[in-house]
Amino acid sequence: MGKLIEVAKTGDIETGDGIMVEVEDKSIAIFNLDGEFFAIDNTCTHRGGPLSQGDIDGDVVTCPWHGAEFNVKSGDVVSSPAPKGVSTYRVEVEGDTIKIEI
Repeated sequence: MGKLIEVAKTGDIETGDGIMVEVEDKSIAIFNLDGEFFAIDNTCTHRGGPLSQGDIDGDVVTCPWHGAEFNVKSGDVVSSPAPKGVSTYRVEVEGDTIKIEI
């Protein structure tokens, strides 16, 4: 089991939006889906696009560079051109503090 690291406050991420945080040399995207928070690698596996800047539809984020889609809950690829999914991170919310497990 990894360690929990505080990365943001719940008010930092509007519903249906995402932000990027740097944690231990990793770029991680955190998304707010109707008050539930999810964390995945921020880097698209196709060409390295910033997933935190992508549009969210339901639980799917679209890479802003080439349109690859990822499920923000599982990290799985939903549509190409991405060749594989991204890593996910366990999220814990304590009060208004968002922590992820690294």
